[in-house]
Amino acid sequence: MAKPEYYYGVHSVESLLELEPERVLTLFTLKGRDDQRLQRILQLAEPFGISVQKASRDSLEKLAGLPFHQGVVAAVRAHPTLNEKDLDDLLEQNPDALLLALDQVTDPHNLGACIRTAAAMGVQAVIVPRDRSASLTPTARKVAAGGAEKVAFIQVTNLARTLAHIKDQHHMRVVGTMLDEKALPIQKFDFTGAVTIVMGAEDTGLRPITQGQCDQTVYIPMAGNLQSLNVSVAAGMALYEACRQRNLV
Repeated sequence: MAKPEYYYGVHSVESLLELEPERVLTLFTLKGRDDQRLQRILQLAEPFGISVQKASRDSLEKLAGLPFHQGVVAAVRAHPTLNEKDLDDLLEQNPDALLLALDQVTDPHNLGACIRTAAAMGVQAVIVPRDRSASLTPTARKVAAGGAEKVAFIQVTNLARTLAHIKDQHHMRVVGTMLDEKALPIQKFDFTGAVTIVMGAEDTGLRPITQGQCDQTVYIPMAGNLQSLNVSVAAGMALYEACRQRNLV
């Protein structure tokens, strides 16, 4: 049996109990905590007979790996890792899907924030390369605040090859966010239909091999003097524009 994963934080654990309670093995809660948010979590767990154990702050910190656990940690049956085959299946079922691809975004906080925004904006899947990229660590899940249970998280061996495949086999358009001579203001791009938005890390941007798979590049017009944004902020702005055009907001 695979080792359990550990979810921590009120939003993350609450969302898991609402969407996939069958995966929760044990809840660990802080000794002495008995507030309304914790009671809500315990009420969600009760019908499924989930074991609840009281734990010290130090014990919770060891389980979570960080001190910011908000007094609740869940030991969870590990989810199968989704891959290229799962992406094909998803696109067969959602031919007009909106996807977000992240090119070598290595900070789990940024990954979690991107996933949270993706869930809010109706994205069907977040795609990352298996190497040189953040994965769904407990930190990323906590920052995602439940979004990781609502959006497919797909790890692929080669991002550029995957983009080429979904363009060829699923007729998706791939739009990359970067400022070059061919880039359009983001509001000028048509985000309706099957589209994948590709974001790069804020320090390195999109790799040339990834740029080569983009049908179009776009940029976010800014009134200030800064020319770059944190990737999770830029993802939020790009996804909101896509969501607006697709009449989802």
